[in-house]
Amino acid sequence: MKRDYPDRPFVGVGAIVWRDNAVLLVKRGKAPRAGEWSIPGGAQHLGETVSDAVRREVKEETGLDIVIGGIVDVVDFIDKDDSGLVRHHYSLIDLWADAESGQAVPGDDVIDVTWATLETLSRYGLWTETERVIELAHSRRGPIAP
Repeated sequence: MKRDYPDRPFVGVGAIVWRDNAVLLVKRGKAPRAGEWSIPGGAQHLGETVSDAVRREVKEETGLDIVIGGIVDVVDFIDKDDSGLVRHHYSLIDLWADAESGQAVPGDDVIDVTWATLETLSRYGLWTETERVIELAHSRRGPIAP
């Protein structure tokens, strides 16, 4: 099924990946939100668990292996065109994780990667829901002592 103007929502996953006290951000290479900073993620595949989808998306987009900590929240992304028709609809399941190994590099559908602290998140122009789930993930994970 096509992702533009779908006849049903897509299930997507997002990963709030931590290394020490920094969170991984990716600059999207494709719609929706092409050219914008976000967390790694994408569509869940048929027959794939949410956790497997998160691990796969992080690996494809950044080259990192992760250890999943838990669920953070479920967020609806509904994008309508000027006439009010639904152009994109994703139900996004966001999980937090710790980076286990590897160096973050741009991969599939990503044009840049960076590590950001909570204090520097405002520099990246994140969607308000993305900022909210990052802060929620931080509170659930707890800060790491320097």
